[in-house]
Amino acid sequence: MTTAFVVAGTDTGVGKTVFSAALAGAIGARYWKPIQAGLDGETDAETVSRLGGLQDDRILPSVHMLRTPASPHIAARIDGVDIRQRQLELPSIEGPLVIETAGGVMVPLSTQLLQIDVLAYWQQPVIVCARTSLGTINHTLLTLEALRRRRVPVHGIAFIGSAEPEVEATIAAMGHVPRLGRLPLIETLDAVALKTAFAAAFDIAAFA
Repeated sequence: MTTAFVVAGTDTGVGKTVFSAALAGAIGARYWKPIQAGLDGETDAETVSRLGGLQDDRILPSVHMLRTPASPHIAARIDGVDIRQRQLELPSIEGPLVIETAGGVMVPLSTQLLQIDVLAYWQQPVIVCARTSLGTINHTLLTLEALRRRRVPVHGIAFIGSAEPEVEATIAAMGHVPRLGRLPLIETLDAVALKTAFAAAFDIAAFA
């Protein structure tokens, strides 16, 4: 039986790949990024493998590997690919799985399909990764509202960035969502530093 956490960001570049690496390493999970848009340099799966210390057998292959670093519906059109929901069935595996979305929850996968539609279909708990910087209250509360309108289960918020206690408390209270912890920005980011920072910032029992 698959036990999955879906890691979604409030927007692109929030740090959900780094968080996914830390989480997968901490709970002994496999990692899956169904849609990878952008193949120049290190892919998200390769980053997770390196930073999370995951062997190849813990990295599940993406369904779509799109060349262009753009919204998936644009990258798919350029590659001549049609992304459909039936292609994105959850893998049948034993043990925990960390699923990383492509960008924010309202990102289009095609002109008829939003990422949040797939999340509603999966019905797996979502961890929302949010910055602590200016603008995060609006972005995060909108993300939570969109998820709840579609009855997607929300596991909690993982903050990423410098400490902003009042901002974090406001989001947790007004969003009616648990604050799981905050991953600080790591000056020299490697597997050891990430593991140490995650262990100090998050209670592993919250992901049991």
